Amino acid sequence: MRILVKGAGVAGLCLAHELSARGVAVTVVEQKPGFAGAASWFAGGMLAPWCERESAEEVVLTKGIGAIDWWDDALPGEVSRNGTLVVAPPRDAGELKRFASRTSGFEWLDAAAIERLEPALAGRFREALFFPGEAHLDPRRALSRLRQKLVDHGVTFLDETSDDGHHDLVADCAGAARIGETPGLRGVRGEMLYLQTSDVELSRPVRLIHPRIPLYIVPRGGGLFMCGATMIETDDGGPITARSLMELLNAAYALHPAFGEARLVETAAGVRPAFANNLPRALRTEQTITINGLYRHGFLLSPALAAEAADLALAQDLKGDAA
Repeated sequence: MRILVKGAGVAGLCLAHELSARGVAVTVVEQKPGFAGAASWFAGGMLAPWCERESAEEVVLTKGIGAIDWWDDALPGEVSRNGTLVVAPPRDAGELKRFASRTSGFEWLDAAAIERLEPALAGRFREALFFPGEAHLDPRRALSRLRQKLVDHGVTFLDETSDDGHHDLVADCAGAARIGETPGLRGVRGEMLYLQTSDVELSRPVRLIHPRIPLYIVPRGGGLFMCGATMIETDDGGPITARSLMELLNAAYALHPAFGEARLVETAAGVRPAFANNLPRALRTEQTITINGLYRHGFLLSPALAAEAADLALAQDLKGDAA
């Protein structure tokens, strides 16, 4: 069986990996070289199913809980299983309790426990939530390594103009490129920045709870930190706005004042595809398999959606063989 996968973001690569592992001949069509424009290139890479449950449906937890092992098996050494720390300024202690009421899988920490876990945050927060079962990875390293692994296992990569049409099924994983074509699919803009400083050391993603400017900061190593959190209802993929930049920088400064002296080394924005309920779909329509609507859960939910899509593809193939 030969399947053409359209899209080389996280959903397309996960599906190609799943299909290849099941013995399917896979060709991937890249819309742009080098992951240019892919929302997954600008992702935080947090594998945080319990934290995401705070604002997502239960299915995000149940489908996302296996993602940590999937990525660890697919790319040994890429996953950091250090958990997630969630903090809030004393004036927002009620917001932290609200977060706890909507999640599970955490431990309450006092100031001394926070200091033991993240010495850089000593004396800055009175209490926190620690989710020990969560993990994170560097999306850019993960995407690049996964693509190379697929090449090494015989998966062919082509640009959009090179499709020869010789395939049994098409798997559409084009994501935001289908906004305007797929009914109900909308764009949700996410903005991010990279800060570099030698004055802060963190071992895990830290989420700062704030009623107006929530923030997550993910360490990338070498004093580099990815900061993000914005969710803006638009499919505008242009540069980051001045307001978002100021708010993200202010929130980073609130987490630790040393970020005020950090170097701003990159800013970017990406458009995440989402349906009305913010849940992804894996569907089959005749000779086409579709994965879309991953919203802010690309790395967390792509493994589960890829398995569902692969099941749909092989079920169709078996049906065709029986006929």
